[in-house]
Amino acid sequence: MAVQQLPLRLRPMSSVIKHPALSPIRFPTHRSASTVSKPAPISSPPNDTPSTTSSSHDTPFPTPSQIASYDPLARARARTTQLPPSRYRFRPPRFDRGPLHPHRPPPASSPDSRLFYPGPFSLPRFAQTYTSTLRPDLMTLRYTHIPPGTPRLPAPQRLRAWDASSPYYANRPLRKPRGAQHLPLLAVPITYRTVPAVSRITVAAIVREAADNSAYLHVAGMVLQAMTGRRAEVHFAKKSQVVGRATFAQKAGKPIALSVQVEGEAMWHLLGTLVEVVGPGIKEWRGMKGSSGDGAGNLGLGLSEEVVGSWPEVEVNYDRYPPKMIPGVDIIIHTTATNDRDARLLLSGTGLPFYGKHRN
Repeated sequence: MAVQQLPLRLRPMSSVIKHPALSPIRFPTHRSASTVSKPAPISSPPNDTPSTTSSSHDTPFPTPSQIASYDPLARARARTTQLPPSRYRFRPPRFDRGPLHPHRPPPASSPDSRLFYPGPFSLPRFAQTYTSTLRPDLMTLRYTHIPPGTPRLPAPQRLRAWDASSPYYANRPLRKPRGAQHLPLLAVPITYRTVPAVSRITVAAIVREAADNSAYLHVAGMVLQAMTGRRAEVHFAKKSQVVGRATFAQKAGKPIALSVQVEGEAMWHLLGTLVEVVGPGIKEWRGMKGSSGDGAGNLGLGLSEEVVGSWPEVEVNYDRYPPKMIPGVDIIIHTTATNDRDARLLLSGTGLPFYGKHRN
């Protein structure tokens, strides 16, 4: 390739190729069996010929007239077509296609990430208590030590097999366990990696009157937003039915309930308000029922309309809510525990009392 055909950024490098010792060997374009191509003789360079090199430092500085004539604003105003928005905005890819892909999404801690969430702006006291005190205590109470090299026991059969009393039982699938509609979660040994923790809290409200009057739905959404700081999600009825003795008619497609899920900092604030402010303010409050779990580490309790009205964020603007439209709410605390016993042990450490018969 001739030097004139090289790009501008490669021309300074072409001076190195000018050395006769580094010049390429030329071969004839056509060959036949009767002719043998001979390469051109390579001449050795003279010893007194210096090797010429070029550098970017040899480029002269712009002249004062060139500096004065440089005006990027005038150049932008003279542009007739506007540049695309993607020229100035970085849109990270939606999916991570692996470490070998040239374009990968940034980490979640980067402000350019789609998963970026600003914060935390404060450190709740309940979060500090769990990290510094409650988590080590739970690991000490429920720790299961497995020495290295201990063989794992085979998992027991959880489904019941059919007996051979009838030929119709042959090749049938296994049956569910007795007295249980669903299989419970397998018990996970508690180690420093699997200490139970509160993952999220769900606040839900069933608004039956919203089918006839949408004002009940708006008031319930404002109450849930004041309690959690999140906008509530509306749920619609899937089918029409009559609940009770014709006291409430549910119509398909009508709004029937609201729910909010909170995590992280807002979750700890909500749990602290429930345990330290709202709970002690209830007369003869016994706490959460011991059998309120679902067997998978999720516990729940219900609050009446009067208790919801005494919530600090609702009580401060109590005049804005019609008293007869404030709904009762159900609070479901989701934990990473695999059984109700560990979940109750976790919540009792935060100060939430339990009463009645405990179900494990």
